[in-house]
Amino acid sequence: MAITIKDIANAAQISAVTVSRILSNKEGHYSAATAAKVRKIAKNLGYRKNFAAAELVTRKNRVIAVIVSAVKTNFAEKILEGIANSAIKYGYNIVLLYVKPNNPQSQRHALQTILGRLIYGVLLVSLELTDENFQLLKTAKIPYLFISIAVKDGAAFIGSDDFQIGYQATNFLIAQGHTKIGIAGMSSSSYIGQQRVAGYRHAMKKQQLLIKDRWIQFGDFTYQAGIQAMKNYGAATELTAIIGTSDLVTIGILNTAAELNLSVPQQLSLLSIDGTQLTQIVRPQLSSITQDFYQMGYQGLRALVHQAEIKLKSHYMPFEIIERQSTSQLKSNH
Repeated sequence: MAITIKDIANAAQISAVTVSRILSNKEGHYSAATAAKVRKIAKNLGYRKNFAAAELVTRKNRVIAVIVSAVKTNFAEKILEGIANSAIKYGYNIVLLYVKPNNPQSQRHALQTILGRLIYGVLLVSLELTDENFQLLKTAKIPYLFISIAVKDGAAFIGSDDFQIGYQATNFLIAQGHTKIGIAGMSSSSYIGQQRVAGYRHAMKKQQLLIKDRWIQFGDFTYQAGIQAMKNYGAATELTAIIGTSDLVTIGILNTAAELNLSVPQQLSLLSIDGTQLTQIVRPQLSSITQDFYQMGYQGLRALVHQAEIKLKSHYMPFEIIERQSTSQLKSNH
């Protein structure tokens, strides 16, 4: 039979309320000697705190649900690492659920799974909820925060400014002398993809550069999307530079360019968006727009657990352009 606080109180000959305060490390009208006595009795009797019962009483659970889009990219690894380390620091547990990309039924199932439980809050990683599922989340009246994605309707998020990513990536290549620049691999239905293309278009327009429809190749941010994009561009492409909208997309472009006998960066410069470790384990190493995914996850959980003290607010994390081997100054005779 489980040892209770009342058992400890009887053994110590003090009130159960005092025992509860001591074992919960709360201040009270008791001496250090009494506290030491209670803890020793609790240890000798083999007392284990019933966290589930305590949570039902306080209505505060130290479990955070993390819902992740199962898109076949790799950037989420660092986000989840940041979330996990932050959870350890702040004393929370994590429940992880994956949902199918662009699948409202999968989204709803994940939400119903966690909202039927006593949880503290929800982190949604690179997940664009449908209007109906977002309404379901809001009606649950629990804290939530989107990570690595800006949300159109004003919900709180921590991510990167994808318009600026598209804009700065294009400007970087323009500064290297490129005027025929493609962008590839992003989803046409995703807010992230739309914003990156909008930034690309703005940079090209600002420099009065032509954009041909075929220079914009949509996909789903995956390796296969990069392969298909490069096949669509073809061996005789007029492009001198391409922005890959994920590291896997860019590697797909890189490998297919090699099959088409196009050398990188001599004939074709490639700039990757994300900047995960994949950019450094391929040859040539990929120049990249590098995002701080680890901090997105770490700061995201931190913000969620402190939402009672500070109102959840959206903010963009900084990113940087790291030049490696896959981009070069355009030769004048190109």
